[in-house]
Amino acid sequence: MNKLRNYFSIITIGISSVIFSQGSVAVSSFPQVSENQGLVKDITAEKALLSPKDQIEFNINKMFTDPVLRNANWGFVVYDPKTEKIVTAYNETAPLIPASTTKLLTTETAFSLLGTQYRWNTQLEYSGSIDADGILTGNLYIVGSGDPSLGGNRGGAASYTQIVSQYLDAIREKGIKKITGDIIIQTAIFKENKTELPQNIVWLEQKNYFLPVGTTKDIDPRNEKLIINQSNNPFNQQKKYFYVSPYANKLVYADKFEGSWVTTKVAEPPAFLANKLRESLVKNKITVSGKVAPKIVDREPEPREVLTVYKSPTLTEIINYTNQRSDNNYAEALLKANGFHKLGDQTIESGRTVVKDHLQSIGFDLNGLNYMDGSGLSKAHTVTPISQVKFLAKMMKSPYYKEYFESLPIAGQSGTLKHMFLLNSNGQIFAKTGTLNGVKCLAGYIKTRNNRTLAFSLLINKFSGSVSQVKDRMEQLLDPTLDL
Repeated sequence: MNKLRNYFSIITIGISSVIFSQGSVAVSSFPQVSENQGLVKDITAEKALLSPKDQIEFNINKMFTDPVLRNANWGFVVYDPKTEKIVTAYNETAPLIPASTTKLLTTETAFSLLGTQYRWNTQLEYSGSIDADGILTGNLYIVGSGDPSLGGNRGGAASYTQIVSQYLDAIREKGIKKITGDIIIQTAIFKENKTELPQNIVWLEQKNYFLPVGTTKDIDPRNEKLIINQSNNPFNQQKKYFYVSPYANKLVYADKFEGSWVTTKVAEPPAFLANKLRESLVKNKITVSGKVAPKIVDREPEPREVLTVYKSPTLTEIINYTNQRSDNNYAEALLKANGFHKLGDQTIESGRTVVKDHLQSIGFDLNGLNYMDGSGLSKAHTVTPISQVKFLAKMMKSPYYKEYFESLPIAGQSGTLKHMFLLNSNGQIFAKTGTLNGVKCLAGYIKTRNNRTLAFSLLINKFSGSVSQVKDRMEQLLDPTLDL
């Protein structure tokens, strides 16, 4: 908590500077700001007399009498990652609504779990045989892996139309003119993207990926075999069931699976894509006799061949779009992806559990944290400014800091900060924004004129006036930090 130890001296200097700037006009009290008037942005004498830190504290004091913020609940902290000390702060331990600065936690968890270059695959396959007339006696399969950007046409992702066009080209190239079976939708985990399997699910190895076939709820530990102890590669063998053992917490396999064949909920299959493909095939005079049918569990998968693979943008590209545009849909999809890739269950609840467990594992200050969703839309979500800056400071030592940092909007230049900080702080503040009704937030990094990188958090709740007025106050408060 900012102790405001220079309160009276700062007020005196501020009053003196105002008197100086106004000639002989007498001032009997601290200058008040009318409802329709912004704070005085530049008092030359004041800046000449105050250090950057004192200027920040002076600005904090001005906020107490400002009509926009005097009844607000807000907190502010600037933190030095090198010294691991607070530079300046006010109300930094208060639990406050963070709005979309929540995405800082959601996207970092995804980087930690999946890696910056992770891509989701959505494969088109076929079973059966193709005769000389181009008749496929078998099925088409669309095998998804939970791509949060599938068909979104955002952040480098293709649209559904583009993916269907890719699939249609592959079908034509194979010479298929008629399909006697169904278009079957499945969910899988692809080996090329995964070094570990999600917990709670039993997976059946199918060439280059795993199909979900059951739950670990009723697993018999006597059937478990540690993969590391095998002289040959079990992934090359047929009919092996792989899972994370709830007993040993290691990846194991079993020759037989006698547990429940009802899985926990896995990533939703790309049904819209499958129906669009069927429509396109019919329009292009390729007959499909069957229907679109989901098959989440497949105890006896039939032999299949891959026709083509649609690959999502990298996770770096998806997170860059998410944070630059503050895309709520992508953030919620990433939350579910976090849950799926760790627990095998694509639900908000699993996503929240995974994010909170991850934050605890890296030493995040959980005091005041109430993590409710991936995007920050919920006003039940709270976090403290001090926990945000310590988290941001820790990220500077992570292997994916460069990608994480570059996903943040730049003051006056990009994303949701493009129209803020157009003058003094242009290009020197890199932060995630957050806006809800009565809530305006910023959290990120400051590149000072002295080449220091500082972490900061400014969370404002229950303000009066307009969002533009609050933005104005934020800019005034952060401007002196460039000289720290």
